[in-house]
Amino acid sequence: MMLTAADVTAARERIRGHIRTTPLVQADPASLTVASGEGAASAVWFKLEQLQHTGSFKARGAFNRILTAADEGQLTEAGVVAASGGNAGLAVAHAAARQGVPARVYVPETAPAVKRAKLAELGATVVATGTKYADAYDAATADVAETGALFCHAYDQPEICAGQGTLGMELLDQTGGVDTILVAVGGGGLLAGIAAATAGHARVVGVEPATIPTLHTALAEGAPADVDVSGVAADSLGATRIGEIAHGVATRTGVSSVLVDDADIVAARTLLWRTFRIVVEHGTAAAPAALLSGAYRPADGERVAVVLCGANTDPSDLA
Repeated sequence: MMLTAADVTAARERIRGHIRTTPLVQADPASLTVASGEGAASAVWFKLEQLQHTGSFKARGAFNRILTAADEGQLTEAGVVAASGGNAGLAVAHAAARQGVPARVYVPETAPAVKRAKLAELGATVVATGTKYADAYDAATADVAETGALFCHAYDQPEICAGQGTLGMELLDQTGGVDTILVAVGGGGLLAGIAAATAGHARVVGVEPATIPTLHTALAEGAPADVDVSGVAADSLGATRIGEIAHGVATRTGVSSVLVDDADIVAARTLLWRTFRIVVEHGTAAAPAALLSGAYRPADGERVAVVLCGANTDPSDLA
């Protein structure tokens, strides 16, 4: 399926009233960009999506997937199933509870304790298996085949991607228009939705840890391909390959990729806390790290929006 702005518009109407319109704040470009002698951004905004239900953008896609299934009579007593490093599972558990159906969430054994605990609080049955997302995915799909439950993919389903894309439309409405949107990439559901929603209106740049270059590799090779997964952001950006939908949208709309090191991610996360009192997880910090490290250098006068997509983290190291 080709994901389009029309799909995102439909999702926006469907999930209206179920998700939060998250704030947008403007930051001093000089404090966030590397001096290069080539000019500087005229404006930098943070889209505070970490304030969304369950602490990440994933609630948008989860509601769109589950509400669409409800409209089509696909929800049964078997409930819904997800495979997730944490955030997608939290969102699915929340949306399922709101619809009164059970949720089972398969997570890698490496999933942070804070995310597992929150899943349980939301009423989901949590099953930890394997050491990476792919292991949890295999177990979840086996569950679906056996029980007939509704599968909610973490990032590679049309309804999921369209729901995530509502963030992009919301951002354009709030800013009145931007030139570039920086967004962290794991499996690519958020990237796909935002790029489809804003095509023709803004440039989208995917920011990835150098240790998990899913989009970068797919763009170089012409197709999604498996990559090794490691580093500080692996718990939330740990997909082993970019989704087919994300790759299709990225190639169609001209999305580019930049890579950031773990040290830059940690530094960006620390700066967000110390300077703005914003708490985010490491995966989220990849996006502002692109500016702070110089991996992405805005042109003179460029208007840049940075998506802060999740805050499910242990804040104890943010001194």
